Order: sequence, then C-alpha cells, then structure tokens
Amino acid sequence: MLVIALTTAFAAHAQRVGEVDTVFKFIGPDHKIVVDAYDDPEVKGVTCYVSRAKTGGIKGGLGLAEDKAEASIACRQTGPISFPKPIKRQDEMFSERISLVFKRLRVVRMVDTTRNTLVYLTYSDRVIEGSPQNSVTAVPVDRGTPIPLR
Repeated sequence: MLVIALTTAFAAHAQRVGEVDTVFKFIGPDHKIVVDAYDDPEVKGVTCYVSRAKTGGIKGGLGLAEDKAEASIACRQTGPISFPKPIKRQDEMFSERISLVFKRLRVVRMVDTTRNTLVYLTYSDRVIEGSPQNSVTAVPVDRGTPIPLR
C-alpha cells in the first residue's frame, strides 16, 4: 500500500503537455502518443518531458491494456537550478504503472560529478523481464552550483 501511495503521489506531479492520435479505433479511445512533464521533486528548476505510447481500444479504455515499452525523454533547465537538500548519486525520480500489474515506466536521475551534470534515464521494467529500450538526456549544472550529494 505504501508503494502505491508513493507512486500516486509522484504521478500527481505529472502534467499532460499534449497528445497525438496514431491509430483510429471504432470502439474506445484511439492509440496515441502522450507527452507529460515531470518536475524533478529534488532539483528545483529541472523538468523532464517524457513521450510514450498509450494503447487505446476497449482494453485501453478500461485500463487493461499493456502499453509499449518505448519512451523518449528530454530534460531541461526551466528555472534557476537549486538543491533544497543533498541528493543521492542515483535515485528513481518517477515511476508509473503502464500495465495492469507487472510493467512500470521509470525515470532515474544519476549525477555525473566529473561534469557537474544531472543525467536522466527512462526505461520500462517488468517483474519477469524488462525491456532494453531506453532513452537518456542530461542537464548540465553551472560549475558555480556544485551538486550536493548525500
């Protein structure tokens, strides 16, 4: 229950930027690609935009469809970057269920201390077998703002 509550809390921070239909369905919603914005909860001034497929049709409309594993990510500085508290060298920034039970879309933040850069990776996993498909992006942080690690 705690995991579900935490996941729901992170999901509440997602904001739908837009969507495009890719396949018309006579019954239920169309298949589409959605773009959501996720503000990094531990780094002020960084937003990640994730695009991914959403399955439509009857199963998609009922929430029973399994979405594809492909996703793309682009994170950008959207304001002054600051760190309210030290962050982990690697941490999951966001996780969302993309099938009824077993499949999740994940966004992980990594810190490249040599280059003072935040690296964001998106991928999907499944309880039994994940997908090697992934996407990565990086946000350089000004050298005058060292990234505090815990």
